[in-house]
Amino acid sequence: MSITPEVLEQEFSLQTAATRLDFLSRRDSGATTLNTVSEPAADDWSTLLDAGTSLDVPESLELLALGEVIARKAHDSQLVGFRAALRGGATWEQIAAALGVAPAEAWTAFHAAIERQERSAALGPDEAASARELAGARPRT
Repeated sequence: MSITPEVLEQEFSLQTAATRLDFLSRRDSGATTLNTVSEPAADDWSTLLDAGTSLDVPESLELLALGEVIARKAHDSQLVGFRAALRGGATWEQIAAALGVAPAEAWTAFHAAIERQERSAALGPDEAASARELAGARPRT
């Protein structure tokens, strides 16, 4: 099996990916002396205790790929949050505050999310048009 975000994205939900990422992250010592290669004895698991990390190469690659999966899934869910907030009557100032950006930046991010979803065919043309209409005019600030 190839360890890529595309493969793991099909295998893990966001919650499962986050749990697995947390598990693997906690197993790594985080030592700064990790620039040396360690080859533990294949028949003695206790040699892992002497290594700077307890992650093997496949687990390390999985940790990297899971981080990317989580980032992608979280980024994709942003459109859901925007639309729910707008339907609920939130202002661009409120949405911007939730994102830690200016209102105009939030509006631009919403439109970028719509475009990403259109390109991936997650949103059809009518849904995208409806989302753009929901956004209203671009805020001045």
